[in-house]
Amino acid sequence: MATITIDGVRLEVPEGKNVLECALDAGIYIPHLCHHKDLSPLGSCRMCIVEVEGEDKPVPSCKLQAHDGLVIRTQTEEVKRLRMLALELLLAGHPEDCSTCPKYGNCELQMLIQYIGPKTGRLKMRSKGFSTDDRNPLILHDMNRCVLCGRCVRACNELRGVQVLHYQKKDLEVFTGTLHQRLLKDANCRFCQACAEVCPTGTIRDKLASSEVRKEDYVVPCRHGCPAHIDVPRYIRFISQGDYAAANATVREKVPFPHSLGYICVHSCELECKHTYLNEPVSIRNLKRFAAEHDDGEWKKKAFHKSPTGKKIAVVGGGPSGLTAAYYGAKLGHSVTVFESSEKLGGQLRYGIPSYRLPREILDHEIADILEAGDITVKTSCAVENVPKLLEEGFNAVYVAVGTHQGARLPLPGNDLEGVQVNTDFLRAFEEGTASVGERVVILGGGNVAIDCAGAAFRLGAKSVDMACLEAYDAMTATDEERAWAEEEGVVLHNSKTFPQILGENGHCTGVEIQSVGNFRKENGRMVFDKLEGTNEILPADTVIFATGQRPTIPMDPEAFGLELTHGNYVASKGDNGETSVEGIWAGGDSMTGTTSVIKGIEGARQAICAIDRYLGGDGCIDEKLAPEQVKDPYIGSIDGFADIPRTEPTVVPAPERVTNWKACGPMDRGFDEKKAKCEAGRCLQCDLRLCISNPRTWGDFAKEGDA
Repeated sequence: MATITIDGVRLEVPEGKNVLECALDAGIYIPHLCHHKDLSPLGSCRMCIVEVEGEDKPVPSCKLQAHDGLVIRTQTEEVKRLRMLALELLLAGHPEDCSTCPKYGNCELQMLIQYIGPKTGRLKMRSKGFSTDDRNPLILHDMNRCVLCGRCVRACNELRGVQVLHYQKKDLEVFTGTLHQRLLKDANCRFCQACAEVCPTGTIRDKLASSEVRKEDYVVPCRHGCPAHIDVPRYIRFISQGDYAAANATVREKVPFPHSLGYICVHSCELECKHTYLNEPVSIRNLKRFAAEHDDGEWKKKAFHKSPTGKKIAVVGGGPSGLTAAYYGAKLGHSVTVFESSEKLGGQLRYGIPSYRLPREILDHEIADILEAGDITVKTSCAVENVPKLLEEGFNAVYVAVGTHQGARLPLPGNDLEGVQVNTDFLRAFEEGTASVGERVVILGGGNVAIDCAGAAFRLGAKSVDMACLEAYDAMTATDEERAWAEEEGVVLHNSKTFPQILGENGHCTGVEIQSVGNFRKENGRMVFDKLEGTNEILPADTVIFATGQRPTIPMDPEAFGLELTHGNYVASKGDNGETSVEGIWAGGDSMTGTTSVIKGIEGARQAICAIDRYLGGDGCIDEKLAPEQVKDPYIGSIDGFADIPRTEPTVVPAPERVTNWKACGPMDRGFDEKKAKCEAGRCLQCDLRLCISNPRTWGDFAKEGDA
């Protein structure tokens, strides 16, 4: 340690540490611009100069190393004069109108101007004449605002090791950019955006920055886009590091169904992935599945289990949302009883998703893990008809997650003909081995459930499967991946179609009349469209399956069920965490939100169980850390052609084999092997590293009464 004196204040500081950091750490503000805590000192801006006792002239404090007996003055008249001159020279080539800059109000240069107070009128202003470069994805360059602090260059070369940005010269003006002014992707940029993070002005900016959301959310949009907010970059980095079990433990910190989700999640995180702006999003779901396949069970030793509370919770519905509530409720120390109307637990994971997509042994294994979490009693084949009665029977709180197991049969002529089925009944029968179809099948609907019905029909022996839906091809709610698989298997899509009627003879369906539609618009809050005359055609059918929606299996009479309902028989929400019209009863999953996704149902259960625990006297905290500490190396290095590396596709059983031999060949989607997983994990931009960069320390952080 060394003893130094700054403006009369004696400080004990580490020997050799730069004086600027010593002062800032001690709460003494020394103005600076080119300096950043995470970058090597440069001293070019001359803002941080100080007088040192025994030295002839001022020196940059960022390059001055502390040693015993050092005496420093930061506010002499000469120091102030030199700082003002240096700042005026910087501003001579900087745009005058700050109010038009997106960084207005959050600009370090602007704060320096307020602190030092230069009089720029005596210097001749010049325009650098650069045009704003918006050709690159994610990052915008406006070199007219550059003050040559060099932070971006040091961040790119020293902190990240990507070595894309350098000092360049054009028409006597120095600027920072790529060699030969190439596009960032052509220069092997990793698009980590560290340059935008450390830029003190509006020179290098994040195109996705938004004042509407938190910085953490637009910087790491995949994590924000996941309904359960799984730390996606963290588990992908664990995979890159070869610690696959830690990656799975990271996912388990938020969801108890990581392996099942690895097969069937709608991966809304991928829709937000920044890599989409380069070529294609990272295959996040398949990486989640790969991690789950390497579960070593060590996470169980770190899982929290609170002491018994003596409180009882009833969970109505044994699907993913209900089981999630039971899992966390038991871990919080409560006694949980799950009431499930079907013979087995799993809900739509079991009865709505075919086994060739989600192997039942994986689902059963995860359910077993959930039931081991604490005091959980399961009552299957046990329907709850009136929910409030559970409170009368001694339960202290109730969570309702009955799911949407009742298919919707559109009011079309012929909808009651023999051979006409609804999605939920058909998929349940497929699971139980009792389903059958004719040779020609028509599916009405364009979502993932319709895709599952089509695939199941082929596996039951259908010779042709047609799918008709109102949506245009690129507007279908089915994911691109599942739609492509369906087309590989031979499903014929008929987009932008309405269905005037189902035709039949002798009481049995024979076909579906379809008609083209267009000019979609909203009227009185409802979507309407025009039927295009002369476009009618008939799709022959021995079997017709409605896949046009589903709703909860709740009695139409709300008094019978005991809770206030909305239109469509959904439980009415009375708050943000699933509160219902009856105190002590919460609801979540599809029974409250309508049919959405498994991951949303899980998150709804997490929120509700936290509220239930607080209601029962607990703290409502279900946070846990199951994965080890992770080393986040900021030095990511350069990768040739990084932006153009194609998305890694999973191994999928060829269409003919997966259809004709589906029982023997197992899941059609085989996922990633280790080589594919490591390759795909390497495509991650590691956006979260940006949040590890230190925040700048400005005058406003140190301002005290009388400083001005």
